[in-house]
Amino acid sequence: MNPKTINATSLPKQGETASPVTLARIQEARERIHQAIAVSPCAHSHALSRLAGSPVFLKLENLQRTGAFKERGALNKLLCLTSDERKRGLVTASAGNHAQAVAYHASRLGIRAEIWMPLTTPLVKVSSTQSHGAEVVLHGTGFDETYEASLERCRELQATFIHPFDDEDVIAGQGTIALELLEQIQHLEVVVTSVGGGGLISGIAVALKELNPAIRVIGVQSSLIPSMVRAAREGHPVTLPAVSTVADGIAVRSAGEKTLPLVKKYVDDLVVVDDEEIAAAILFLLEREKTMAEGAGACGVAALLHGKISLGGKTAAIVISGGNLDVTLLSRIIERGLVKDGRLVRLRIPLPDHPGALHRLTQVIAGQRINIVETEYHRTFYGARLGHTLIDLTMEARDLNHANELSAALTAAGYNFERIT
Repeated sequence: MNPKTINATSLPKQGETASPVTLARIQEARERIHQAIAVSPCAHSHALSRLAGSPVFLKLENLQRTGAFKERGALNKLLCLTSDERKRGLVTASAGNHAQAVAYHASRLGIRAEIWMPLTTPLVKVSSTQSHGAEVVLHGTGFDETYEASLERCRELQATFIHPFDDEDVIAGQGTIALELLEQIQHLEVVVTSVGGGGLISGIAVALKELNPAIRVIGVQSSLIPSMVRAAREGHPVTLPAVSTVADGIAVRSAGEKTLPLVKKYVDDLVVVDDEEIAAAILFLLEREKTMAEGAGACGVAALLHGKISLGGKTAAIVISGGNLDVTLLSRIIERGLVKDGRLVRLRIPLPDHPGALHRLTQVIAGQRINIVETEYHRTFYGARLGHTLIDLTMEARDLNHANELSAALTAAGYNFERIT
């Protein structure tokens, strides 16, 4: 089996029981939340359709009020609480989007909320959560540490805990996306979405498979923390080491106890993408689709762009699950995406340290219509020989083929060089 893909439905289903998350509960959730949750656009992507050879649509959940799909599950859960649970207030733990969703709707409904977030949470998500009137506590280096501390705080306050993904009402709320997709796309055949703890894909998969079992459901995780892939393979949640990834919204160390059985039963495939592929997808969505997606929100597009999934001519929807990307990180992500595409190239080239050497080199580069954007010289470090200099050139190319043409031209001109990544 390809280590980057796993067929979840082929795994043994030992001890599998009927799911408490049903199509009926998802339909009830939609009726419950529809007045406060927008039906997000589902735009046809000409660029992705052309690349994939299939009709591809983008479900733009990044356009929700708080910038992500999490509002659906959070609001459904809040509306299912008893009056006593509301009076006791709420505590939740989140890497960001669930926090904003709970904070916004709790404030709107007059419910006190305390939100626990990891210390590594992007500032844009922290400030947005605070702006909705919730008390924010930053604690822990990753979600799991934050989660454990928030549970202790919840017991101390005797408050109501709202789990970000491993809760039937939350899962049912996320599943309302599937009901909209079926109304927005005729002959829908494939749905691709990101996976963290599994709440989003579980709700979507239950609704789709119960209404049309032929629809293929594919989940995409970060290769740095593939907790659902591991759990599906081994048959139980596995706790992985904490890591830093551009897809911080799905950097969950362990799959949910409630979501894992749903993934095993309803999800067809799970694949992984790395941070470079995610960065390239964010850049693609900015340039070609004019939409902002955070790392987690771009995973489905990353999987399609980099050949992790094949649509086989079938009509597909990719859920852009969130768009809360810290602008201080955006420039770095854009640069990483340009490097991945071969459009930003850095070469280290040794040159004899005499007049005319640089001019000859730049003539070769100019002949390939390559633009030099930055230069740096090294005469002492990096192994530069006496009488020579090492020059680092950062250059702009059209694409990877154009960058490769430059490499060939430099080799033909007698230059030795090292590509710096």
